[in-house]
Amino acid sequence: MITKLSLLLLLTARLALGGKTPASPAAAPACPHCQEVTAPAAKAAAAFSKESIYQLDARFTDDAGRACTLGDLRGRPVVVDMFFASCGYACPLLVTDMQAIRAKLPAGIRDRAAFVLVTFDVARDTPAVLAQYRAQRSLDGQWILLRGSDDSVRELAALLGVKFKQEADGAFSHSNILTILNPQGEIVHQRIGLKGGLDEAAAALAATVK
Repeated sequence: MITKLSLLLLLTARLALGGKTPASPAAAPACPHCQEVTAPAAKAAAAFSKESIYQLDARFTDDAGRACTLGDLRGRPVVVDMFFASCGYACPLLVTDMQAIRAKLPAGIRDRAAFVLVTFDVARDTPAVLAQYRAQRSLDGQWILLRGSDDSVRELAALLGVKFKQEADGAFSHSNILTILNPQGEIVHQRIGLKGGLDEAAAALAATVK
């Protein structure tokens, strides 16, 4: 699980190096999946906590080509997974597990939750590829499929404790971790591996909603 110290060290190092993710083009509309969650005034009312991964200002693009930041998800319980669309084994299983977690939630919480997939494959997983993946897996509007720059993806992976490496054949070896975030973007639970732990993950997600 991410600690306050590890998050602060990452943010401090990033600022010291001057490494800021370029802002998305002004013409790119904001992701409606994220934007509709919390009114701008509410977002500005309080800063993110020191344990929130939403402190990162990394920019992402969804499968419709719209700009989005993770901080735009404030106010919702979130399940996040890092994957790549051409994965033939682990990633499909993780998505199936996310669907199972969703099915275990009480209806009121299920309707508020967001299920976020962030790709490692920044070269090949274009918005069009992610849109095709959405259609293939019949993922509705509560699913948010994101791609970002290599730096943005690596920063997020570091915060989530996810390791990945592209192999010679273009596929990725990677950690299999489902992360539960509370509405403030703090990590409250992680399911590690490909088996079991779905009841615990669903309970952790439900417990984030007061």
